[in-house]
Amino acid sequence: MSDKDPALRRNAPKLALHVPEPKFRPGDTPDFSGIVIAAAGEAPRPDTSAPAAETHPLATSLVRVLGDDHRAVGPWDPKLDADTLRKILSDMVTVRTFDDRMYRSQRQGKTSFYMKCTGEEAIATATAAAMSRDDMHFPTYRQQGLLVSRGYPLVDMMNQIYSNKGDRLKGRQLPIMYSDKAHGFFSISGNLGTQFPQAVGWAMGAAIKGDSRIAMGWIGDGATAEGDFHSAMTFAAVYNVPVILAVVNNQWAISSFSGIAGAERATFAQRAVGYGIASLRVDGNDALAVYGAVQWAAERARSNNGPALIEFFTYRAEGHSTSDDPSGYRPGDEAKAWPLGDPIERLKAHLFALGEWDEDRHAALAAEADTAVRAAQKEAEKIGILPQQGKDDIGSMFDDVYAEVPWHIAEQRDAALEESR
Repeated sequence: MSDKDPALRRNAPKLALHVPEPKFRPGDTPDFSGIVIAAAGEAPRPDTSAPAAETHPLATSLVRVLGDDHRAVGPWDPKLDADTLRKILSDMVTVRTFDDRMYRSQRQGKTSFYMKCTGEEAIATATAAAMSRDDMHFPTYRQQGLLVSRGYPLVDMMNQIYSNKGDRLKGRQLPIMYSDKAHGFFSISGNLGTQFPQAVGWAMGAAIKGDSRIAMGWIGDGATAEGDFHSAMTFAAVYNVPVILAVVNNQWAISSFSGIAGAERATFAQRAVGYGIASLRVDGNDALAVYGAVQWAAERARSNNGPALIEFFTYRAEGHSTSDDPSGYRPGDEAKAWPLGDPIERLKAHLFALGEWDEDRHAALAAEADTAVRAAQKEAEKIGILPQQGKDDIGSMFDDVYAEVPWHIAEQRDAALEESR
């Protein structure tokens, strides 16, 4: 009898698939006590020239600097001066204020779409502070803090959101998908996986030219399941590319939780191990830990010691976008139960502990940010909001496409202009 005869497998167990499910659904009481959180200062800090393998234990730990007493401890403490800390705090407060105003604008029908980064502000703002201004970022739609930190005008950000005549991108991008070469902010792609290979390719080009600038690619936890992630990792490893690859693990990709992308099996930082790339898993709500980790990875890349993958462990406090209602798939109070707290409150408490901040100064900072954002909004709305846009500048859709416009495209352009008159 053949060993492939079904009769021989009569008593074999039936095959089955595992479909990951989040631990908590609407109506449940969230309990994150099962998350292992390393103590602040516990993670060792390898030398930036250390072999990648020496960093791999850090892929399952958690780099943290701010302790429960709000003091900075351990080898990852970047020992920032008070002015730098206050600048990062100011940037975070501005980003949150900006998010709140633009979210409200969307709800008022002034624009079609918006995405907030509430609870994730420390990741972009501390990164911006840790890297050189001329380094290039390939961001997701939750790194608006990079632009704010680098002084990009809030009015210009709002003009892009409103797609009005002041929009530098001429209405060609979805609202919040900014792009500005001078500020090291590469065009955002809605298909986030593409940001990784593009960042690797840009950094390869910089190395080929003998440049000193490095690149940083950004994706979310969900995009690690895309092929682009693995292509980028392969090139980064093989060619020792001077790039930092950031995975912002905020636990949710639209309405599917991180387990769908493999978080039940391993941390996202562990994916670097198989490629021989240095890896860090970092408390994304600890601005000092973010700064220390990015500073370490940037020095490593800039010294030709290789790429690094950083997993920023955080939580998406708001919905995926204004088109999403998270109450349909997770408990309403889940964000409040997140054990790593609010990044703004944590840095604020640290400055308090240092004697470099107080409630009056914080209230003044919040008021200043609110005034600045409101003023920018008023200026942008003078130019126009999305529903007011017509066909006045319809010919611009043909700009910046061809060095020499072909005759048939020119005919289409002229016809479009004639129809809009």
